[in-house]
Amino acid sequence: MKDIWVVDDDQSIRFVLERALAREQFAVRSFSNARDVLGALADDEPQVLVSDIRMPGGSGLDLLAKIKAQHPGLPVIVMTAYSDLDSAVSAFQGGAFEYLAKPFDVPKAVELIRRAVEESLREAVAVDRLAETPEILGQAPAMQDLFRAIGRLSQSQVTVLVTGESGSGKELVAQALHKHSPRANGPFVAINTAAIPKDLLESELFGHERGAFTGAQTMRRGRFEQAEGGTLFLDEIGDMPFDLQTRLLRVLSDGQFYRVGGHQPLKANVRVIAATHQNLEQRVRDGAFREDLFHRLNVIRLRLPPLRERRDDIALLTRQFLQKSAKELGVEAKRLSESAQARISAFDFPGNVRQLENLCHWLTVMAPTQVIEVKDLPPELTAAEAPAAVEPPAAARGGVEPSVPVVATPQSGAGWLADLEREARALLDAGAPEVWDTLTRRFEAQMIVTALSTTRGRRIEAAQRLGIGRNTITRKIQELGLDD
Repeated sequence: MKDIWVVDDDQSIRFVLERALAREQFAVRSFSNARDVLGALADDEPQVLVSDIRMPGGSGLDLLAKIKAQHPGLPVIVMTAYSDLDSAVSAFQGGAFEYLAKPFDVPKAVELIRRAVEESLREAVAVDRLAETPEILGQAPAMQDLFRAIGRLSQSQVTVLVTGESGSGKELVAQALHKHSPRANGPFVAINTAAIPKDLLESELFGHERGAFTGAQTMRRGRFEQAEGGTLFLDEIGDMPFDLQTRLLRVLSDGQFYRVGGHQPLKANVRVIAATHQNLEQRVRDGAFREDLFHRLNVIRLRLPPLRERRDDIALLTRQFLQKSAKELGVEAKRLSESAQARISAFDFPGNVRQLENLCHWLTVMAPTQVIEVKDLPPELTAAEAPAAVEPPAAARGGVEPSVPVVATPQSGAGWLADLEREARALLDAGAPEVWDTLTRRFEAQMIVTALSTTRGRRIEAAQRLGIGRNTITRKIQELGLDD
């Protein structure tokens, strides 16, 4: 890890911070003015920069602006006297990690610097991941199963049906299947069958001959021809009109089709991937979907889980979308406090990944500071208290999926003890290993997550409320994987 840089013209401030940070095993490098810092940045870079505002030879805010231009990901903590607060807050909202008001409490200053260091290390890992971001992100077990299935299908050209709720990323799965298939060099053509009027959909899919209908002044190639040698993705296949289902079945069965108004059969050298958010079996029972087409499409079915079933992925996806939004808008990427991330991870996201991406774009535009707190989240996430059931991180579950949710805000002592009894009994009856360890880790993780949520991520205060030491909570967070 790199050094912490402290910039202040007051030698006593530099001395106090040097000693305090040294006791916490941090290496420190001190400067008395902004000019020397800018010179040092030509050859080196700190892990975190702590700078005073008012200094001879250049203000800390000017230094902040120059540093952010060269090193946008470097956390900068600005030290300011109480009389400077109003101007400082408005001036460094566009870049500073946090401010430290003078005179400050030394342990709190060290804790703030530690948070900045942890954030810097997390962001460095996140940036490395984003540099080689795959088409789909996911660490949850269900997503890993999906990745394995895509890998097994990599050399196959079989028809695939992708199911999942709206916004869960079904087209991304289709693109991944295409990218890793023998047809990867061919075109990938997508069409949403629910978004095109019924009387135009046939022409969109199969094309038409000149004069086939009023307005058809020229011959037009349809999506099947456009996807020749590649992959055709039929999204929301459950909404396809019944008569067009018959034509699609014929293409899948015979490999041939006719343009609208055409008499010459055309060969379809196309792999079809279909997707739907609907229950096709129920649509078949209701007479709205052809059973023979269903069986033709349902050769291989891949289920994409909703976001609420893969909560472990929400933090990773959030970082990616905040980085993406910042790049699109030409601004520095914002960061989430631990309490804000916990609230987002606990939300059910009925719109799934699409809704999370929209939320991150909204936060990039609307959140007032670089570090997003719970109060900065939109009303749908802040109107209600955190949900009663919050699934702990994977590391805290000990590898055993819970059959009963962990209760975060029990209504009574008897209630949560009864839940604990049911959970323990389920694990014991299932023959799960290390039940004591598993439940203890989950209990500790939930206590810490809840405490951090109530203190907006302030660890020292969370430790005090829980009645444990600050070193204990830091160690537990690391052991339980709550930093991830």
